[in-house]
Amino acid sequence: MIGKIENVALQNRITAIEITENEIKKDSTLKMLEGYEPVFNATVVERLKQAGVKINGLDTGSGTAETPLALAADTGGEIRELCSSLGLTGIKPSYGAVSRHGLMALASSMDQIGPIGKNIEDCAALLSIISGADGKDSTCVLEKPFDFNYGNAEKFDNLKIGLPGNLCENNAFEDAITCIKTCAKEFEQGTYKSASIEEFDMQNITRGLGLKKEIPALFDYVIPAFNIIAFAEISSNFACFDGLKYGYRSANAKNLSEVYRLSRSEAFDWETKKRIMLGSFFLSSQNYNAYFRKALQIRTLVKNAFKNLLERFDILLFPITQTFNVSVNLAGLPAVVLPCGSDNKGQAFGCQLVGKAFSEQRLVQAARVFQNCTECHTKESGAKK
Repeated sequence: MIGKIENVALQNRITAIEITENEIKKDSTLKMLEGYEPVFNATVVERLKQAGVKINGLDTGSGTAETPLALAADTGGEIRELCSSLGLTGIKPSYGAVSRHGLMALASSMDQIGPIGKNIEDCAALLSIISGADGKDSTCVLEKPFDFNYGNAEKFDNLKIGLPGNLCENNAFEDAITCIKTCAKEFEQGTYKSASIEEFDMQNITRGLGLKKEIPALFDYVIPAFNIIAFAEISSNFACFDGLKYGYRSANAKNLSEVYRLSRSEAFDWETKKRIMLGSFFLSSQNYNAYFRKALQIRTLVKNAFKNLLERFDILLFPITQTFNVSVNLAGLPAVVLPCGSDNKGQAFGCQLVGKAFSEQRLVQAARVFQNCTECHTKESGAKK
């Protein structure tokens, strides 16, 4: 399938350069990096070039309809949300499967680069190129690149798929939930005749974790925990934007102190300043135990809850919502997003398959069989005007 890849669009973050490619001038919407030209290639870019892949640099907001494939970073569900809304296929790899060297860090412990495309075959081919160990990124621990080039998709025997219960409580997601249940039915009755779908109770997910006292509705805490950890890491990562090393420097600064203060004040937008200030607040000695430490404890519980679930099930089937998206990032697990239907206005919806860390081959195999039996990924995406 590698031979079918003709070009890859490297999309930028809304607020920052995402992947450095030194032959492409990037006009970032972040004033701090306005006009900045990267001086080296990201590891993923080097690997694409070595594979003979043509690379186009696109600004944020450019659609993937013009290109067969794209790369993006997923910190809290960005790849999955984009794919779900546009009817595209994507892969959020396990943390440590793809090198982050050259990716401007947002939240270092959750950032991961992944492919976006029109079908799982192209996404898998792209992931096989960019994955694998990198001496420039110590967090990239996958020894060898993924190899998805094996025959036709095979059917699993007695595949167990977990579906979270109580999905219908929020009417705002009624159409999306209908699509998810249709997707689950396809796995059970069509795609995998030997597959079984079983719902699990989201409200009592901490059972079996060995806690002295169970935590009801653990997943109600994942978004606050994610925000605390992400903001703390942003405040640390963005310290390098000081007006001295590179990027924007205030013309009004008269001394070193003003270079720091005015450059950051003038270049960062309000949202970025908010994240930096809150992150610094969470990391301060007075607030560390009350906020950041507790967020890390929630993260550990989420990881352990997923570990228990994935001992019961081969794959988890989740809707594309913020809660499920950030919980997958907190746990560092892989996810494959697939188009699974649309509402009466033509707005696409997606679902995500989640597995154990570095189980991308199983997820891709399941996605292959699903797309071979359905046509959701071949339909025009987006809501009708």
